[in-house]
Amino acid sequence: MKISVLGCGRWGAFIAWYLDSIGHNVMTWGLPTSPHLIELKETRKNGMLEYPDSIELSDNLELAVSRAEVIVISISCQSLRAFLADVKKYNLTDKAFVLCMKGIEETTGCRLTQVVSDVLGDVPTAVWVGPGHPQNFVNGVPNCMVIDSDNDDLKRRLVEEFSGRLIRFYYGEDLIGSEVGAAAKNVIGIAAGMLDGLGYSCLKGALMSRGTYEVGKLIKAMGGSEYSAYGLCHLGDYEATLFSRYSQNRMFGETFVKGEKYTKLAEGVATSRAISKLSKKYGVEMPIVDSVERILSGSLDISSALDVLFSRSIKNEFAYFLTEKI
Repeated sequence: MKISVLGCGRWGAFIAWYLDSIGHNVMTWGLPTSPHLIELKETRKNGMLEYPDSIELSDNLELAVSRAEVIVISISCQSLRAFLADVKKYNLTDKAFVLCMKGIEETTGCRLTQVVSDVLGDVPTAVWVGPGHPQNFVNGVPNCMVIDSDNDDLKRRLVEEFSGRLIRFYYGEDLIGSEVGAAAKNVIGIAAGMLDGLGYSCLKGALMSRGTYEVGKLIKAMGGSEYSAYGLCHLGDYEATLFSRYSQNRMFGETFVKGEKYTKLAEGVATSRAISKLSKKYGVEMPIVDSVERILSGSLDISSALDVLFSRSIKNEFAYFLTEKI
């Protein structure tokens, strides 16, 4: 299968490396000014992995799009709409898209597959979500992930073509849940980092439980299954997001409460604002997400946030599932 991976950051570079390793014909594309692409062109390495000669490198977007049967996109979520406007200039007949980012568009509240539909129309599109860090994969540590799509033929084709020794793929069964759950776990990851930075890591168990609970409520209100939040797209990704030293969202939260500067991309920042808007739109109470968003915006300090969360009214732990009310 001819595949072009658009984006060459740590995740995009790994995806190209992985898909090449299981026998696909792969090209990595990046902007001419991208330091990631420049490094790969000069050294075939990025500090994490080494590209074999079989992976092509290009800064020509038209070439990358035209050659591919499947186009994998791994860029910043908030840049997707503008980027797709450039992709739309080229012939997309018989091409399928796979989104490997986890987020919600902040300005619109759209899921990323909705952004694709808005810009490109009715093109076959799937999402690739679930746990795992490139640093672990390249060292031979396997994991389980999910491919989901409203297009069942595409979903089954991708699971068959993308499965390998390092990644066992499952068929997703709830595109809304897969996308919202995957995006929201980054916000919970920021909260986990804040707890680490304060020396309250012991609270991460409660964070995992209650965070999954409130995300499940939002998924259901949006038309998905609340149980998706307990799968690989969300709860199953918590180890990689709430505990791993490689988690950029967790590290952002930790450095934020310590008053330190963090220069890498933490998708959960914009996603916290997007999900906070969605929670209000759908009338879903999400105290953890709301607290993270307010702390990041400066309207709530961390001590007050903890007081608010721990002074909430006493209720049954599983009241939502017992009453089936939002």
